[in-house]
Amino acid sequence: MTSMSRARVARRIAAGAAYGGGGIGLAGAATVGLLLAEVQLARRRVGIGGPDRVPNARGLYGGGLPTAGEPPLRLMMLGDSTAAGQGVRRAGQTPGALLASGLAAVAERPVELGSVALPGACSDDLDRQVALVLADPGRIPDICVIMIGANDVTNRMPPTRSVRHLSAAVRRLRTAGAEVVVGTCPDLGTIERVRQPLRWLARRASRQLAAAQTIGVVEQGGRTVSLGDLLGPEFAENPRELFGPDNYHPSAEGYATAAMAVLPSVCAALGLWPAEEERPDALRREGFLPVARAAAEAASEAGTEVAAAMPSGPRGPWALLKRRRRRRVSEAEPAPSVQPR
Repeated sequence: MTSMSRARVARRIAAGAAYGGGGIGLAGAATVGLLLAEVQLARRRVGIGGPDRVPNARGLYGGGLPTAGEPPLRLMMLGDSTAAGQGVRRAGQTPGALLASGLAAVAERPVELGSVALPGACSDDLDRQVALVLADPGRIPDICVIMIGANDVTNRMPPTRSVRHLSAAVRRLRTAGAEVVVGTCPDLGTIERVRQPLRWLARRASRQLAAAQTIGVVEQGGRTVSLGDLLGPEFAENPRELFGPDNYHPSAEGYATAAMAVLPSVCAALGLWPAEEERPDALRREGFLPVARAAAEAASEAGTEVAAAMPSGPRGPWALLKRRRRRRVSEAEPAPSVQPR
């Protein structure tokens, strides 16, 4: 599917989400029977191996850093098993811990990490998660990171419904004063034990949903990072290294790759990224685009950020597409100083 075709589909899904339209099928009716059969086979092949317990990464990161009288930055993780860090054994290997450590290093300030992410969650669980995040008006997070979408595809949630729940969550968080970065639906076509034609259908559905998610998020004042093939060609090239023991969730190395792709957008949302990095770089094919086109391009290239720009243009709302330079874990992560809760 071309970028322009994906942009049109994403606009239709986002419009349906905004105006209460019905679901838009991601696969033709003739393929539904085959798809269901392949899903059952894939589930048996993939399995649910690996650690079932999600490590508790909540706590204070960079506690040894000076505070200058300021409270720690508050980072909250929302979403599904990817946001929670299912598949690894140590708290420091989860994306939340990696992001908190990296943010503390960049901000030179402690970061308090919280999480309401739930393994197995679909986008309709975000209403409950956001309610938990906003339960104490005196402790609104500075930044929320949402990773969601994979279970929506595998559970065949209509994409309009999926985007509607995500857009509502972003709107509530932004209204409360929190910045929001969303890691869009990952490319389920990278799961090596999923066979064709399900792999092709999963990739198509994942990218369509990711593009539509971007439109919904940007229109509510958030920004997105395309998780794609879990953020980099190295994931597709080294699946045995970057998938975890269950061949479905990322390994520690996979989560590190994802977290370090999201970190620049988290820092930029908080005004902590260098000013020169905020200007579009034509050599990296960055620039201002209609939001649907930016969303489609981001869905095709992992690690790409889309943020709101001009409110309107000749083709509707516009967005800034950025291909940020990723930081290595060693560059971003300070010496561990964690006080778990």
